[in-house]
Amino acid sequence: MPSLLVATTNHNKVREIRQLLDRLPFDIVTLAEWPLVTAPEETGTTFEENARAKALHYAAATGELTVAEDSGLAIDALDGAPGVESARYGGADTSYPDKFELIYRALRAHRTTGRLDPSGGARFICAVALAKGARVLFETRGTVEGRIAPEPRGDGGFGYDPIFFYPPYGQTLAEAGDRKAAVSHRGQAFRALAVFLQSHF
Repeated sequence: MPSLLVATTNHNKVREIRQLLDRLPFDIVTLAEWPLVTAPEETGTTFEENARAKALHYAAATGELTVAEDSGLAIDALDGAPGVESARYGGADTSYPDKFELIYRALRAHRTTGRLDPSGGARFICAVALAKGARVLFETRGTVEGRIAPEPRGDGGFGYDPIFFYPPYGQTLAEAGDRKAAVSHRGQAFRALAVFLQSHF
């Protein structure tokens, strides 16, 4: 069975990606098998640039067919922030509850009334790149539209899920349980990847 390297050290992402690709005839491997391979600097200004750079870096370092993703939250009222800095927002060691508070504080600063505008748009974006050797074989993007919840809700999911309200469900993605994968940015992108892999491998 051929191997597919999922190039992320985020255990929550690995778990979601395994579930999304579980029907493919690939042995899913992770970076834990290459502990001496160092991570590239994420210097891209777009999710696509970072996903592509990571896929090419790890494909070259390991010789494996490699998939990498870059994802994050973009908030209209904050001019798309935190965007590609989502994981590093407030500092690499800042907890997600603290990141939430930083976002609410920034949003309040944009409102003369000091109250959140529940109609403000936000979206999760996930860019995926598949590479082998020095070639990018496939790229795609998944996006889910929503808005920032007035307060964090739910204990499922991970990352910014507790503050991302998805109107069709009437709840945050942290409250959506198994329904999250059906609409999430990562679910969309990796289902597109699965179709490509099934047709080309």
